[in-house]
Amino acid sequence: MRYKTEVIIDLPRERVIELFDSFDNLKKWQEGLVSIEHISGEAGQPGAKTRLLYDMGRRRMEMIETIIERDLPNEFSGTYDASGVHNIVRNYFYDEGEQTRWVLDSEFQFRSFMRIMSLFIPGSKFREQTRSSMEAFKRFAENAPMDVAEENN
Repeated sequence: MRYKTEVIIDLPRERVIELFDSFDNLKKWQEGLVSIEHISGEAGQPGAKTRLLYDMGRRRMEMIETIIERDLPNEFSGTYDASGVHNIVRNYFYDEGEQTRWVLDSEFQFRSFMRIMSLFIPGSKFREQTRSSMEAFKRFAENAPMDVAEENN
């Protein structure tokens, strides 16, 4: 399953990237994120792996991020692997003056049991979750004090 989602953020691209490109900020906008652990490679660079642990109510979900492209301020892409799911996410940031258009291209590949489960989960649920996460970042970014995001990846 593949889809694109986009949001307009009322900030210049330089500021959006400053806020987006910070491990410290992830917990401020990613719902349920409990911990971030660098595993290998140079942090924030292609090939780097990071373990992300999420509290999803009654269950915990572990995800491994592998950065595949880092061409900021234009693109940041990676793969995200969790139990039975491989997700390729490409983030594109377009400079629109005092605004930034963030386009997220997401492709889900399901394995084993999740392949069967994906038949019962409407694609709209994945799109909703992506949109919700992007809107959470937008709210965070547009309301972040100027001293936030000084320490990047």
